[in-house]
Amino acid sequence: MKVLILCTGNSCRSQMAHGFLQSFDKKIEVFSAGTEASGKLNAGAVTAMQEIGIDISNHTSDSVEKYLKETWNYVITVCGGANEKCPAFIGKVKHRLHIGFDDPSHAVGSKEFVWSEFLRVRDEIKREFENLYLEEIKPLL
Repeated sequence: MKVLILCTGNSCRSQMAHGFLQSFDKKIEVFSAGTEASGKLNAGAVTAMQEIGIDISNHTSDSVEKYLKETWNYVITVCGGANEKCPAFIGKVKHRLHIGFDDPSHAVGSKEFVWSEFLRVRDEIKREFENLYLEEIKPLL
C-alpha cells in the first residue's frame, strides 16, 4: 500500500499527516511532497508531533516531481484555504482524496495563539487520518 500526501510547501500539514498515517501501520509506505516544496520542515509542526511521541524531524520536504512516475494506492491533498493552490497530481492513482486543513504556519497573533493553532490542526489531522485509515485503508491491507 503506497500513499502520497500532497500540499503546497510540504513543511507542515502534509508532514504531520505523513507522521500520523505511518504511525498507524508500518505496512503502509507513506510519502509526502509539495508543489512548491519549501525544502525544510516547519519547526512548529515538528514540535507539535514530538509532543505526542511522533518524530517527523528526519522527514524531507520534497517536490511532487519526484513522485510523478510512480503508481499510488492513494494520493491525498491536505491544503485547506480556498485561496491556496493545491497540487493537481497527474500520476497513476487508484484513489484521489482531498482532506483540507487550515495552515497553522499562517496563524497570526500571540505566541500562545499560534501554538494553539498548531495543536488544533495537529489534532484535526490525527482524527481525519485515523478515520481514513480505519475505514478505508486498513480493510485493504
